[in-house]
Formats: sequence, C-alpha cells, structure tokens
Amino acid sequence: MDYSQKNVFVAGGSSGINLAIADALASAGARVAILGRQQAKIDAALAQLRRHGGDVRGFAADVRDAAAVQQAVEQTAQDFGPLDVVISGAAGNFISPAAELSPNGFKSVMDIDVLGTFHVMLAVWPHLRKPGAAILNLTAAQSWMATPGQIHVCAAKSGVDQIMRTLAIEWGPSGVRVNSIAPGPVADTEGMARLAPTPAAARAWTRAVPLGRFASKDDIVRAALWLCSSAADYVTGVVLSVDGGLSLGGSSAVVGAMAS
Repeated sequence: MDYSQKNVFVAGGSSGINLAIADALASAGARVAILGRQQAKIDAALAQLRRHGGDVRGFAADVRDAAAVQQAVEQTAQDFGPLDVVISGAAGNFISPAAELSPNGFKSVMDIDVLGTFHVMLAVWPHLRKPGAAILNLTAAQSWMATPGQIHVCAAKSGVDQIMRTLAIEWGPSGVRVNSIAPGPVADTEGMARLAPTPAAARAWTRAVPLGRFASKDDIVRAALWLCSSAADYVTGVVLSVDGGLSLGGSSAVVGAMAS
C-alpha cells in the first residue's frame, strides 16, 4: 500500500510488532516518528527505518509520562505536519496467578496499557488530520477472553478497547477512525517468549491455533496497514482478531496451551 506523504506516529515503536508496523509504513513512503522508553532501542530502530530513505524521528519517553508523550507528539507534528496514522502499542505483560500478583504489578500493567493509551490519544488529538486520520491500538484476546495468569492483562486490554470504542464514537464526526488489532501468538516476539518459553509450550500453542502455526510479524503488519488505509475508510470502532482462529476456541484453548 502507498503511504507516500503520510505522517505517522508510533508509540511503542522501538521494538516488536510496533517496530515491524513502523518499518512497513516507512517502506511504503510514510514519514515515521517512533516513541519508546530506551534510547538504545530507539537508536537501533531508527537505523532500521532509515534504510528506506524516508524522514524518521525518534523519542525516548515513557507512555506513563503524559508531558513527555505530549512533547514528542507536538515535535512530530511541528516537523511533519498533521498526523495521518497513529499506532499505539506500548504494553506490559508477564504471567502471574491473581493471588500471587502484587498490587504494584497489577498497577504497572494498567498504567502502561490503559493510562499510556489515554496519554497517547490525548496528545495526538489536536494534531490529527481531520478528516482522514486513522488510529490503531494494539490489544489482545484477553480483552474479551478470561485467561488464568493474566488478570492484569485482561483488565488492561479491556480498558484499551473501551477507550478505542468510545473515541470511535466521539471522534467519528471529525472524520477520525479508531480501531484495535488483536494479534494471536506471534513468532519471535518478547511476549511469546514469555508465554511459550519451551519447545513443548510452543507446540501446545500451535495445536491450539486452528490454522496450525504462529503468526509472523508480517501477518499482523498487513492487517494493520489495511486498517489504517483508505481501503478501510468505513471501518471504525472494531477489534480485528489476527490470531489464526485461536480465540474461537475460547478460554479453554488458551488455558490448555498455557498449562503445557
């Protein structure tokens, strides 16, 4: 897809799926700014993005810091102009039974996912192209599917998707679309390294997926680029599952995979 002359801001864009989306957008001609917590990761990501020859920016900031996020977004808009695409994907995750999860651990994930998403949304609103901007939040099936060991993530992703749905209603009249994408198990990501730390666990996850394999990052990227393009310009307020059918099995499929 052609994103020439499009201005993009990616929160959480220094690694993982978010970086893969940022890289694809840069390859498609977009001007891309990324935000992440660690300067070293930002520097490495910028080196990757610059291979495409476009205009890129990087900001080291924590999405939990509203002022820092606002400053990064304002600088991006000053350099690029109105924002056409916003990807918000900063997230935290680890496995913990509810009875063993500390209040601080629960709060940390909620702050990164929910508060961080709100901070990004609040910062970008004045700088969105109206009409025409597309916002995409990265969520997970835990948003609607109760998952043992993931009470913090279930609560946080539910919050992210309710933010998305509310903004789709509030911002729709301005011509701004807001959606979420829920990846399934994605190979070569930090999240799956935690959820499937052994070959046996990886095989169990694969068996739980009707399509019989992990997603590649490209599987998620292609869906993201479609949702943010004019090809999806009548799509807003939706959660698109890109999980090979995993969530069709409900909690039992995930529980079985995590128990292995």
